[in-house]
Amino acid sequence: MNIIETSGLTKTFGTNGVAVHALRGIDLAISRGEFVALIGPSGSGKSTLMAILGCLDSPTTGTYQLDGESVEHLTGAELARIRNEKIGFVFQQYNLLPKASVRRNVELPMLYAGVGKKERRARALELLERVGISEKANVLPAALSGGQRQRVAIARALANRPSVLLADEPTGALDSHTGHEILELFQELHRQGNTVVIVTHDLSIAALAQRQVELHDGLVGRAEAA
Repeated sequence: MNIIETSGLTKTFGTNGVAVHALRGIDLAISRGEFVALIGPSGSGKSTLMAILGCLDSPTTGTYQLDGESVEHLTGAELARIRNEKIGFVFQQYNLLPKASVRRNVELPMLYAGVGKKERRARALELLERVGISEKANVLPAALSGGQRQRVAIARALANRPSVLLADEPTGALDSHTGHEILELFQELHRQGNTVVIVTHDLSIAALAQRQVELHDGLVGRAEAA
């Protein structure tokens, strides 16, 4: 079963009367439990497509089904609900709250989802254990290395048991060794049954995914199995 399915997705931006066609008809299917890397040069449409897949933006035309639900015409409030319930985000810049402990950062999405205090704490500690950083639960993000911060961000992304994990250049701020450690963590999450979609310009990182989908000028070029 496809967890993500798009048909004819387009996205047009207008600036000073000039139309920029960021996406020009994307047909994409990603199966539940798959690990996919979206690759392509700068300006190919990767980040625009990721924003739509993550319900951070809506397409100009076309259809998008996430976990069996059509989402292309939902309101802002409805998209926020979908993001909180079905999508876990990991960004290049970790976006952790600097004055909150590691555990509290992981708990935050559960707080918004109305999860009780006891369950939030237990699940946060379980997730920190899962990403190999449980001993840092009570420290502030400033005390962590870049790789450790990204592990916290991944734990936070998993907090509400999302249908799909979306990562936009998740190793871009890390050195190569730490970056590959984070990618190995994504591989392990995939082996545990998570659906993972990564945007990257680094072909060595993309090669670790199960399949690569290449974008050029707002169109899907070719899709290859690893």
